Amino acid sequence: MTKSLTVAVLGGGSFGTAIANIIAANGHRTLLWMRDEDRAEKCQFERENPEYLPGYRLNDHLEITADLVSSVAEADVVTISVPSKSFREVARLAAPHTRSNAIVLSTTKGIEGDSFLLMSQILEQELSNVRIGVLSGPNFAKEIIQNQFTGSVIASEDDSVIQCIEKVFASNTFRIYANHDRYGVELGGALKNIYAIVTGMAAALGCGGNTQAMLLTRSLAEMTRLATALGANGMTFLGLAGVGDLILTCTSDLSRNYRVGYAIGKGEALETVLADIGQVAEGVNTVKIVKQKADSMGIYMPLVSGLYEVLFENKDILQVVTGLMTGAMTSDVDMQGGVQWTNNSNQT
Repeated sequence: MTKSLTVAVLGGGSFGTAIANIIAANGHRTLLWMRDEDRAEKCQFERENPEYLPGYRLNDHLEITADLVSSVAEADVVTISVPSKSFREVARLAAPHTRSNAIVLSTTKGIEGDSFLLMSQILEQELSNVRIGVLSGPNFAKEIIQNQFTGSVIASEDDSVIQCIEKVFASNTFRIYANHDRYGVELGGALKNIYAIVTGMAAALGCGGNTQAMLLTRSLAEMTRLATALGANGMTFLGLAGVGDLILTCTSDLSRNYRVGYAIGKGEALETVLADIGQVAEGVNTVKIVKQKADSMGIYMPLVSGLYEVLFENKDILQVVTGLMTGAMTSDVDMQGGVQWTNNSNQT
């Protein structure tokens, strides 16, 4: 029997709520922090998060609060599940009240724009004397709370973090696997959002299974190419946090990023699409950040460049797609050596 712990989950969105619900059901004292006091009181009283997970009753033992200080001060594990643009702010607020040697976990899939830092790297800057980990994978919150079978990845260099999270967060339907490549796991979670927009656009344009399969595999090649150049383990991208998350996000309209791409493919303006969705689609901001990084490093990422042209330079979608499909052909699998093979001496 696992020792009962106190766990604070900071962020009352869909994933934060779903993961907090599992932990509470596992018998651990669980506090779900929401920034808005009225919303926290309503969710606590009604035992539901109607804004993000309507219709699903929350565990009776889950405590929902707007008091960040008291939540964090008592916690053995602090999990931060807020959008990337708010991550540093929340980490900074939590830092003075976080217990020494506590586990601090990120579930946020994004990259900080100015610094190109991943969320766990922000934790390293903002907190001291804590153990850091990342939870990521092909995880739709709606399916988690429905108790559908789901696999996720806990990544940390610290084995004590991995062992604790596997025991405290896992359930009969929420399975957790281990990886020591924290950087690679985080990059996979952030980068796949870009390609969900791409595949959503392709679906809206009527592309068939052949095209979708090509886009998925070329997306994986691009992700791995950048990640390995940045120091991640390329093998990480063959697991749940890489290809697993990519497949899920790029093939389902439960993905906000996929829905963004689909709407744009149907001719809607980006601003209108984002307003209609009403939640953060991390891929839109990530494509800006990644394109700048890839350009500065000379990394070949044609799908990222093409999407950037559509979203931010108002290029015609069909023109960009045609350019991508008729460009020079390169090596199928970069791990064969990364050699770019060109057809008829065309240069990439």
